Amino acid sequence: MRKLLFPITDWVSTKRGVWITIIAWLVLMVGLSAGPKLGEYKVTNFQSLPDEAQSIIAEKKAEELFPNKQGTVGILVFHNEKGNINPDEVTQTLTAILEEGIKGIETIINISELPPPALKGFISEDGSTMIVPMELEQGIGNSEYAEINDKVSKIGNKAANEFENVSFYITGPVGIAGDTLKLFEQADFVLLIASIGIILVLLIAIYRSPLLAFIPLFATVIVYQVVNQSVALLGAGGLEINNSTTSIMSILLFAAVIDYSLFVFSRFREELNKVESKYEAMKQAMRATGEPLFFAGGTVLAAMLILFFASFRDYQNFAPIFGLAMFIIILASVTLVPALFTLFGRRAFWPRVPKYGQEKEIKHGIWAPIAKFVVNKPGISGGIVGIFLLITALNVFNLQFEFDTVKKFPKDLPSSVGYEIVESRYDKGELAPTTLLIESDETLAETDVTAITEKLKEYDGIASVRMTAQSEDAKAVKLSVVLDMNPYSTEAMDLLQDLREDSPNLLKESSLSGEVHFSGVTAKLVDEREVNNKDIFTIVSLETLLILVLLFALTRSIKMPIYMMATILLSYVSALGLGIFLVDVLFDYEALSTRVPVYAFIFLVALGIDYNIILASRFMEERKKHRVKEALEIAIRNTGGVISSAGIILAATFAALTTMPIADLFVFGFMVAIGILIDTFLVRGMLLPALILLFEKDKQVSHN
Repeated sequence: MRKLLFPITDWVSTKRGVWITIIAWLVLMVGLSAGPKLGEYKVTNFQSLPDEAQSIIAEKKAEELFPNKQGTVGILVFHNEKGNINPDEVTQTLTAILEEGIKGIETIINISELPPPALKGFISEDGSTMIVPMELEQGIGNSEYAEINDKVSKIGNKAANEFENVSFYITGPVGIAGDTLKLFEQADFVLLIASIGIILVLLIAIYRSPLLAFIPLFATVIVYQVVNQSVALLGAGGLEINNSTTSIMSILLFAAVIDYSLFVFSRFREELNKVESKYEAMKQAMRATGEPLFFAGGTVLAAMLILFFASFRDYQNFAPIFGLAMFIIILASVTLVPALFTLFGRRAFWPRVPKYGQEKEIKHGIWAPIAKFVVNKPGISGGIVGIFLLITALNVFNLQFEFDTVKKFPKDLPSSVGYEIVESRYDKGELAPTTLLIESDETLAETDVTAITEKLKEYDGIASVRMTAQSEDAKAVKLSVVLDMNPYSTEAMDLLQDLREDSPNLLKESSLSGEVHFSGVTAKLVDEREVNNKDIFTIVSLETLLILVLLFALTRSIKMPIYMMATILLSYVSALGLGIFLVDVLFDYEALSTRVPVYAFIFLVALGIDYNIILASRFMEERKKHRVKEALEIAIRNTGGVISSAGIILAATFAALTTMPIADLFVFGFMVAIGILIDTFLVRGMLLPALILLFEKDKQVSHN
């Protein structure tokens, strides 16, 4: 690796190399900026499940058997807060919407043509609310959901405002998807500003040097634009880009570039005390940090590529996007970052300018006494940390999953308000009915359909069943099954899973032969739960194995990679357990999305191993000249400051995700921030050094 890396970093550290490197990155950034924009390829109606999932197969079969394909459905909600809803007022509002001829709307049920008994089915029992289904044209892109929602809302609210106490909302899949898109668009900008602000303030506060704050941020801005435009090229090439993926990618990018910049300038400052030439100082600094940085970044890159093996397409979507981002970040860390610091030289550290020959070793602040304590009392320091991690890790047994994402939306969001109104006044299953498709070997008579409908109604939890379509040969029928519970709840998922398993008996008891398929929101959530459980095992196993192999290659040791990896895994479980407790106590999140533990694992393990590598690399470097205890003390003392600074900034950067109004990202950001702080101060500062002293023994060494 050194034969490949050193010629690059040596050349970048020359006067000519500095200017050519910086100009090349700027030209690349400007050139890519003329290409397609990332926003053009983001989607919110991203198919998370693999094509072989039962609910996806059911959807496709329904489309084949019933060619007049249905578009996405929305629910128009009319609510009178102080009395009964007037159907005539609803009709007038719907007429105003229909007369506008909004492009993309396939149908809105004309309630004025319905007989009184049918009309009554759309009105809530308390008479305060009426729901009217709206279907969009098939193939409408998710970006158009928000536009259609805005137009319908504007006209609907204007018309409804003419009537006393009438409120109008759009909910259901269309309303939720449209609001989600707008949430991400608004939140991404806030996230970007928050990230820059947090990093800037922390860098200045920690290092008290303006340039040490602006140089890494300048590098980050260049890398951010290059990565964004490169990902846009992937989108132009046909890759679907999930909104949440790009939000998390921007945090990863800021965090990693700043992190690696800190490691570069920390060693650069050391070398400036030893040599007069800034070019020689950077050359030596990169010879010491280039390989650990490359391995650290390569480990994160490899961890991201592991996600290609996941079945859940949200995780798969991370792999090419994060992989490309990490490749560019690694390239920038060994070229652009050292070139920028070399350009500014000693001035980068103003007002604390390092002077040649003035200090033999930089001051280490609190980490000097900590290093001495840890190496002299490893049993106490390592034992206390170990007990704390084990106790907090035990709380993972209280982990509960939440599938109702709308519940975690901002309360004033129109689709969320409409959702709450419908949920409280109708059979909750009306929010998202389940489609049941029966493919029979023989013609299905009306009596057959009635028989299976009656059998379904016998199940506790099913509110109603009605036939919505029958194939021309009468061998297939489509039923709409409405549950009497929230279709996003675990209870609904358990019921549907039981229905799937009972479906052969269901047909047999109805004297039918054939196949039964379930599709819809609840069916997809059942598949999501099953696929996610498999993916957790796959990702954890493969990522652990991969990082172990990379650590073997870096340390050339059998023992060290094992206990390094063990500390990372224990740190992750501890962060998850502590995070579950804190988000419940502080933010009232009693349950988490299934995605949060997986996202947290990917980032805490991949980024946490970086600090392991930095500490272990410095230890191995010093061990060539000192005994284990002395080498470890020097390694902790010299890396403690930069690792703790990097950890604080990294944690704060992920904490910026708490500005997001999307629960998954809020909780993920909070948990990763906790995990990074645990990793930085407890694991890297105390537990890992204690294990090194326990397992690593002195060999014959040459003493200087």
